[in-house]
Amino acid sequence: MKRELLEALLAARGNRQAVALVTNLSTGEQRLVPRAQARNDPLADKLDEAFRFDQSGSHEGQFVNIHNPPLRLVIIGAVHIAQSVIPIAQQLGYDVTVIDPRGAFATGARFPGIALHAEWPDEILPQMSLDPRTAMIALTHDPKIDDPALFTALKSDVFYIGALGSKKTQASRAQRLKDAGFKEQQIARIHGPIGLSIGAKGAPEIAVSIMAEMTRALRLGE
Repeated sequence: MKRELLEALLAARGNRQAVALVTNLSTGEQRLVPRAQARNDPLADKLDEAFRFDQSGSHEGQFVNIHNPPLRLVIIGAVHIAQSVIPIAQQLGYDVTVIDPRGAFATGARFPGIALHAEWPDEILPQMSLDPRTAMIALTHDPKIDDPALFTALKSDVFYIGALGSKKTQASRAQRLKDAGFKEQQIARIHGPIGLSIGAKGAPEIAVSIMAEMTRALRLGE
C-alpha cells in the first residue's frame, strides 16, 4: 500500500469515518472509498451491502476491504432495562456509554466497567460524535431527561433512535417534538414504543426486542 493511501486510511479510522479499501486483483491498484461517496462508485451496490453487513470480499475482479468504525450504543437512563441491554450489546460488539444525571442510578456498582456520565444529556452529548455507527436509546421515561437527548439525536446521523414508553407516551413525545420545531419526518426516526413487537415481558425480554430492532436498523436500514 502506498504511504499516502495508508495515511488516509489511518486518518479515516481515527475520525470514525467508514471507508472501503478497494484493490484491483489484476493490477494491484488500490483506492479508498468513503461510505459517504460510495453511492457514486461503480461498485455502489456491492459497497452498500458490504458496509451494512461489515463484510469484506471480492467482486468483479476487485477486493473490497471494509473499515467500519466500532459500533457504539448510548443509553439514556441508568435503569434496570439498561442493565439487561448492556451484556447483549457488548456481545454484539457495541461500546456502551450510559448517561443519567441521577447520581444514585449512574453508579459503578450498578454498571461495572461501563462508561458512565452522571450529567444531563444536553451537557455531555455535544461532546460525543453521534455518527452513523452510533445508536441511542432513551429509557428513563422522564421527558426532562429523555427529550434533550432525543433533540440531539434527531439532529445527528445516528442509525437508530429508540425511546421507551407506550403508544400514548410516544404520541405525547411526538407532540412535544413538534412544538419544539421538529418535522414529522424527523420524528418518525424514533422507534417508539421501542423494540420489535414480540410480546416481551420483563427487562431481559424487552432488551432482546430492543437489540433485535437495532440490528434490523443497522443491517437493513429499517
